[in-house]
Amino acid sequence: MKNSALPRILPFLLFMGAIGLEEVVRYLNGGGVVLFPLENLPYLYPLRALLAAGALFAYRRHFEEIRLRDLGKPLHTLASVALGLIVFLLWIRMDWTWGAAGAPAGFDPTVFDDQNIRAAMVALRITGAVLVVPIMEELFWRSFVIRYIVNPEFTSVPVGLFTWGSFLITTLLFGLEHHYILAGMMAGAL
Repeated sequence: MKNSALPRILPFLLFMGAIGLEEVVRYLNGGGVVLFPLENLPYLYPLRALLAAGALFAYRRHFEEIRLRDLGKPLHTLASVALGLIVFLLWIRMDWTWGAAGAPAGFDPTVFDDQNIRAAMVALRITGAVLVVPIMEELFWRSFVIRYIVNPEFTSVPVGLFTWGSFLITTLLFGLEHHYILAGMMAGAL
């Protein structure tokens, strides 16, 4: 089990660890312990995406649940794209403050004066948000956690097996991972 779990946990752990590092730097800087200019924090985003992408790439042979040939099934592909669009449309409309855990800082590309750096940071941000984060989260939440809740020997649980307990727990935890908790729960449920 441990050999199967690590490839699904490590990319997520590295990504979240990089977020934690940013928050620690922000906290220590605010207390005067570390003097790291806050305007340099946006440069740490590529670290998150690259660490997770590197782990995903290193473990790519372990992800038997990801099969490009599945894209050849038109109904599956269409359903996946449609569901992704629905989540996107709902997500951008669910920025209610009563369902939020703090205010997300957001990404402001105008903090980069150099046009080349700005373009590179935007490209890295989009690549991370569109390619790295969804794959990393799906492997962690849908391939590992939801099955682990059913049985700690999670590889014995077929991908896609539905149980109310694993669905509800994973949906709640996925929501708590996001600033907008209710939007995260909606996306996790869908």
